[in-house]
Amino acid sequence: MSEAIIKELIKKSLEAKNQAYCPYSKFRVGAAVLTSTDKTFQGCNVENACYNLGLCAERTAMVKAVSEGCSTFKAIAIASDMKEEFISPCGACRQFMREFGTKWDVYMTKPDGKYIKMTVEELLPRSFGPEDLTEEKMTK
Repeated sequence: MSEAIIKELIKKSLEAKNQAYCPYSKFRVGAAVLTSTDKTFQGCNVENACYNLGLCAERTAMVKAVSEGCSTFKAIAIASDMKEEFISPCGACRQFMREFGTKWDVYMTKPDGKYIKMTVEELLPRSFGPEDLTEEKMTK
């Protein structure tokens, strides 16, 4: 993927962060996912007073894409306000990403646009996925 496309994806994740609804944690996160058809979908974190019902930015962006008929991804960029650390997807988001394959890129960023890239497979090695449901199983 070209550096220009990566920078644009990161820019869109930074923009999405501005829509975050995070009255409890005050921890804004934005994401932008690039589909195999080069469409981009943005998402932000949405918190809830019942804490475990909140939704992460990564899942918001991916659900928007899937709801629009796009379920094959090239990359996702994630942005936050952390200055010193690259934002990393939580375990639930890693597993959610895994549902859609292991060979696509995750760009973890800082507010200044610097990033590190890893694949879903690198973030969640030896993972459980849809193909595991079709594996032969023991019988009683």
